[in-house]
Amino acid sequence: MAYMRMFRTIWRFLLAVQLLPALEEGGGEETLVGGQALLEGVMMRSPHAWAIACRKPSGEITTHREPLERLSEKHPWMAWPVVRGVMTLGHAMMLGFRALKFSANIALEQFQDDQSQQPSEVHNPQKKIEINGWLAALNVAFSLGFFIFMYKFVPLVAATELKRVSPLFGQQIIFNLVDGAIRIALFLLFIWGVSRMRDVHRVFEYHGAEHKTVFAFENGDPLEVRAVQKYTTYHPRCGTSFLMTVMIISILVYTVVPVTTFWARFAVRIALLPLIAGLSYEIIRFAAKHRGSLFALMTAPGLWLQRITTQPPSDDQAQCAIVALEEAMTLEKQNGGELVIA
Repeated sequence: MAYMRMFRTIWRFLLAVQLLPALEEGGGEETLVGGQALLEGVMMRSPHAWAIACRKPSGEITTHREPLERLSEKHPWMAWPVVRGVMTLGHAMMLGFRALKFSANIALEQFQDDQSQQPSEVHNPQKKIEINGWLAALNVAFSLGFFIFMYKFVPLVAATELKRVSPLFGQQIIFNLVDGAIRIALFLLFIWGVSRMRDVHRVFEYHGAEHKTVFAFENGDPLEVRAVQKYTTYHPRCGTSFLMTVMIISILVYTVVPVTTFWARFAVRIALLPLIAGLSYEIIRFAAKHRGSLFALMTAPGLWLQRITTQPPSDDQAQCAIVALEEAMTLEKQNGGELVIA
């Protein structure tokens, strides 16, 4: 039974990495707070600090916090429009992966504590069980390959095959609309499918707790469970909204690139990923500040999708998110950060 729990933890970690972009919540370095759902916990970050709070099976909350370097302060060019989106996304993904790995190792540490109660002949107390660098690197490589294959290669193959059904599907605009529709359908099917899993559903509950806590902070409410729980779980800066915006923007960008062969189109889809991510970041950023704008309508599908990727949290889960934010803010103050809500 204990070993089943260990393998289940590793499986949850591997699956959560596939969902990493959707679990992120931020909006850029101008944003005071953002965060991410973890395995039985939440990571929160401020401009100069980040912190993790994870709940052990015993009910105890364990925390970790570190100072955070603000990239644009060291490299001003990283604050340029479009560029800042690419850099912010890359930095957030690396930070989010570290946080996920930490939360998985906390669960594995609990497993090892349980095993230490067993007779020595069935347990080696000297061997520490954790997500090592090789496993983490392989999972990142698999995640990248899965993304390219599922959301770039497969839709392109399907759209190309449809040209044989009718010449209409070979027209540039129609072709890219069909390609984009297939890509979005595959993404929605994947999100819906994994949401049916109990472990992923719990991660989505922590995702909701993170959103509620950020809302409470942004509105100046006390970081208390009752105050946090009154807010919605749908946040405009969520990674789910970002991914949906990326998929919509990609349709427009691919349409204006004059390539027609299969491999040229596939190469364009890979090469233009940074540009599309940067443009999507700018749209999300603008829409968050101008809720009534046309660009805000473009981010609406992402908010609708959060009905799946965020779920109402329990009070214990909300408390976990609160502790993570308080830890980040404590370190932010120590680093001289100005906690002024825009």
